[in-house]
Amino acid sequence: MLDTLLKALAGRADRALELQTGLTSFPAFGPDSGGPGEWDKAAWLEARLRAYGLTDIERLDADDERVPSGKRPNMIVRVPGKSKRMVWVLGHLDVVPPGDAGLWRSDPWTVTRDAEDPDIIRGRGVEDNQQAVVAGSLIAAELVEQGLTPDLGFGLIVVADEETGNKYGAEYVLEQRPDLIAPDDLVLVPDFGTADGTLIEVAEKGTLWLKVTVTGVQCHASTPDEGKNALVAASAMILRVREVEERFNAVDPLFTPPRSTMAATRHDANVPNVNTIPGKDVFFIDCRVLPAYSVDEVLDAFRGLGAEIAARYGVSVDVDVVSREPAAPATPVNSEVVTLLKEAILRIYGLECHAGGIGGGTVARLIRHRNIPAAVWSRVFDNAHVPNEAARLSDAVNDARVYSCLLFAR
Repeated sequence: MLDTLLKALAGRADRALELQTGLTSFPAFGPDSGGPGEWDKAAWLEARLRAYGLTDIERLDADDERVPSGKRPNMIVRVPGKSKRMVWVLGHLDVVPPGDAGLWRSDPWTVTRDAEDPDIIRGRGVEDNQQAVVAGSLIAAELVEQGLTPDLGFGLIVVADEETGNKYGAEYVLEQRPDLIAPDDLVLVPDFGTADGTLIEVAEKGTLWLKVTVTGVQCHASTPDEGKNALVAASAMILRVREVEERFNAVDPLFTPPRSTMAATRHDANVPNVNTIPGKDVFFIDCRVLPAYSVDEVLDAFRGLGAEIAARYGVSVDVDVVSREPAAPATPVNSEVVTLLKEAILRIYGLECHAGGIGGGTVARLIRHRNIPAAVWSRVFDNAHVPNEAARLSDAVNDARVYSCLLFAR
């Protein structure tokens, strides 16, 4: 039965292209980024899945008055197996904005095929995270069309709002359906991967995003002593971010890089003209924290640094939390899902894989916080969020074949 499924999936590049083309056509970035959300994209996908013959499709849409539909869509697709155990694939519908249109070779909302290698497609979202959604959709459709009942059931969970916090997506689904994923289910989150496909992600650092607001006194630039230059004070604090990072100097070889990282990133505009001393300056810090430390320890350290800067420059410094995600327990490297996934990758791609941790975050964290092992893997270009985002149709097909192997692993 597995051989039948794998053979059928191997011929589904055209369906992968159909799905990628349709999904890419929707500018499904969320309201935090000025977008309309994922509603139309979800409706299109649901219609395609029903056209393929799938009937067990459940919606768990979250209210969000900021989007035109008033809803953020979440979808659960199931195909029953002989066992009550499930293999789950989790993907997300939202994408990030395309950024500078001048950096794109073509319309980011239209799939284009590479002239030299038509297996390569480009468009916003084709990798992040449509490759996962397409792979899961291919499996579900093929099981129904072939009339196959696998040993384990198959489930595809497609969520909104992954790029901006998960409140209306995976978090909402798990809050509404806390028993959806059983402790002995096999959970795959294809939201990270490498070009060679040899890394299975089993752990993620804690994440802390901070907004630092420095308030001084604005004045004319010709009389700077009459003001308190917020930009100068903010710059002094930025230059000392590395000092805080060096205080949290534990090393964990499971991760790459193997240490906690802290970096000043975004900086908001202050004054619009050259001849004014800014009285307010705002910047942000991105912290990726090893499980050895609490994110609250890092927060306290930056608030302490802010107090030092405030005293030194005669300004006020407010350090506010934008996002706080403590590290979840790692998935054991010898867990069933990792072991079976390694075997499947070897069978389909001929690759020997290893397990490791990353500094980025995926919805796997939410699963692991519930003490359910989850494995994060896909084979991708690793070019999410960049202009001319690319993916291979063959990777979507072969990833689907990899995940399918776990359906016959009682």
